[in-house]
Amino acid sequence: MKDSLGRTIDYMRISITDRCDLRCKYCMPEGIKLLSMDDLLTYEEIETICKIAAGLGISKIKITGGEPLVRRGVEHLVQTLKSIPGIEKVTMTSNGVTLADHMEALKKSGLDAINISLDTLDPTEFAEITGRDRLANVLAGVEAAVKSGIRVKINTVLRAQITEEMIVRLANYARELGIDLRFIEVMPIGFGKEQDGIYHEDVDRILVKHFGEGVDDPSVHGNGPAVYKIYDEGRLSVGFISAMHGKFCSSCNRIRMSAIGGLKSCLCYKGQIDIREPLRAGDLEEVKKRLIETILDKPKEHCFETIDEITEENQMSSIGG
Repeated sequence: MKDSLGRTIDYMRISITDRCDLRCKYCMPEGIKLLSMDDLLTYEEIETICKIAAGLGISKIKITGGEPLVRRGVEHLVQTLKSIPGIEKVTMTSNGVTLADHMEALKKSGLDAINISLDTLDPTEFAEITGRDRLANVLAGVEAAVKSGIRVKINTVLRAQITEEMIVRLANYARELGIDLRFIEVMPIGFGKEQDGIYHEDVDRILVKHFGEGVDDPSVHGNGPAVYKIYDEGRLSVGFISAMHGKFCSSCNRIRMSAIGGLKSCLCYKGQIDIREPLRAGDLEEVKKRLIETILDKPKEHCFETIDEITEENQMSSIGG
């Protein structure tokens, strides 16, 4: 389905929980208020919504959180969504903490790819950022995912504290594993408003210094808006998601659904369209209507570069960013 500006919307990010086993400073520090479990959509409800969404042209699903692996039975959900006619890809974003324990089942369920959050390779710094000493667990998760043969990407948030040494270490790590490394600019949503960051040009200069001039890579690496470059004569693939320092809105192809059934077409703006209420009332035609409304009302572009215009007040963990 196309939105009012003619963009094809074929990608839906679905948060299945607002809970997480880490406490990253820019996302979900200690003391955050959690949703009631009764308010969360059941897997059966998510399946119903995805069947309707597939009928509207949604073909790619990303399972997010919080941390999706803290919710039991996520492997069954992946398998269920993969079986829906019209759904071509089901992928996931994870912090990797328990991924090694789940990876075999996720592979069998049909998971197509996974993005793993990893901001540092230093154990002390990892514990400082996340509030937990779990770096070894995450690295085991990365290795298990790579071994499984599915597509793996590392997501690194460009905090102001990230150093040249850490960028180079992460780049070497990704290069050795043969996986994509993606640098994501800090978005001023929720606790992200309190964080400073650096821009992709800063990272590019560092990578050029250590790996040589990057070459633009126009090939498709996934569902999202990352712009890719290849360094080190093709041995290092790096993606840049530059929400603050470059707009990709003209090619945006996504909508989002929170764990309680709130539909959003852009992270920047306040307000969600409630899909849970008509779903639980058994009004599937209204569910379809609200999905269509979300797509058609998608704004032209975000406003992250103009802080005063951002109206979203919820935390990223609750809206499944």
